[in-house]
Amino acid sequence: MVKVNANYKNLKQNYLFANIAKRVFSYSLSNPEANIIKMGIGDVTQPLTPPVVKALIKASAEMGVKETFRGYGPDDQGYNFLKESIVNYYKSNCGVELYPNEIMISDGAKSDIANFTDLFSNDNVILIPDPVYPVYTDSNIMLGRKIQLIDGNESNNFLPLPYDGLECDIIYLCSPNNPTGAVYTKEQLKLWVDFAIEKNAIILYDAAYEAFISNTSLPRSIYEINDAKKCAVEFCSLSKTAGFTGTRLGYTIVPETLICDGESINKMWLRRQTTKFNGTAYIIQRGADAVFKDDGMKACHEIIEYYKGNAKIMADTMTELGIWYTGALNSPYIWIKCGMDSWEYFDMLLNEIHVVGTPGSGFGRCGAGYFRLTAFNTRENTIEAMNRFLKLFK
Repeated sequence: MVKVNANYKNLKQNYLFANIAKRVFSYSLSNPEANIIKMGIGDVTQPLTPPVVKALIKASAEMGVKETFRGYGPDDQGYNFLKESIVNYYKSNCGVELYPNEIMISDGAKSDIANFTDLFSNDNVILIPDPVYPVYTDSNIMLGRKIQLIDGNESNNFLPLPYDGLECDIIYLCSPNNPTGAVYTKEQLKLWVDFAIEKNAIILYDAAYEAFISNTSLPRSIYEINDAKKCAVEFCSLSKTAGFTGTRLGYTIVPETLICDGESINKMWLRRQTTKFNGTAYIIQRGADAVFKDDGMKACHEIIEYYKGNAKIMADTMTELGIWYTGALNSPYIWIKCGMDSWEYFDMLLNEIHVVGTPGSGFGRCGAGYFRLTAFNTRENTIEAMNRFLKLFK
């Protein structure tokens, strides 16, 4: 008889965002006149930039011509033209030196983050901040791993740090953080890097929102920290940087100097990917390459500034209402203190002002009593949603 993976029984019945979508759909059926503004799921609203669209069209045309047609991509998971562009991006924006073979192209950070622990024994202790992006916890629950949570709260501005007596093997960090929008300083990340080296642990660093950091004193890559290449893998994505949520492209940086248990993690990840992943489409990689060119970066920066403008509108509204929050300044997320059960707050906003956010408790125990709003809607909808907040709470 076939036996299923019993660890799936330990998961919540529905993924957080699927649960939200189900509730909103049910409400809209019974209230078809409601003008619902969705600020919950972090999907983008602005279209791909002209340089990206031009590159996608050109690459599509190439695929229809015998001389320029391409089949399977390179075995090392990514075309060199894109890898070189990413190398230049890190050098100019972060002062970080990378090698092309340390960059492996994928269909997004989510799948890589979930799959990367394929490389490690299930005996490892997984350290995950709470609250956190659900994929970190769910992907490890699926494998029956031992998860240890480290609390993020108002006292540490939702940026937990290592402490005496802490023991773990694999550490998840996200900065700017999803869901809280909080950003680690270089000094704080140095504490984590030193801790990981001391414990022979590895850091899985989610930098999906690095492009939203405007404060130049804050790190946009963990590799800005000395010795980070000895202990850290970095995941990044163009979903929010360039609006690739429907186009799908990300990349994972695995330094050549990263050795665990005597094994090269770079070579192990390459081996895993070439076995289980067929690569990202050539057309999409050409579109991504356009993002990193001068005109592409300029166009993407304008969109990022647009979303950051939305975040400022939300932050100004919360300040006016006297509601505690973090995030918004260097992040597309604002994390507000709602002073009640997070799902009750969700229902109140949906019913009273037809605004959808994400209950903080959906991100973990420490998210109870908090609520996440995203800046990825249109300017008009953001202003309207905040006006509804003002009318409701004033």
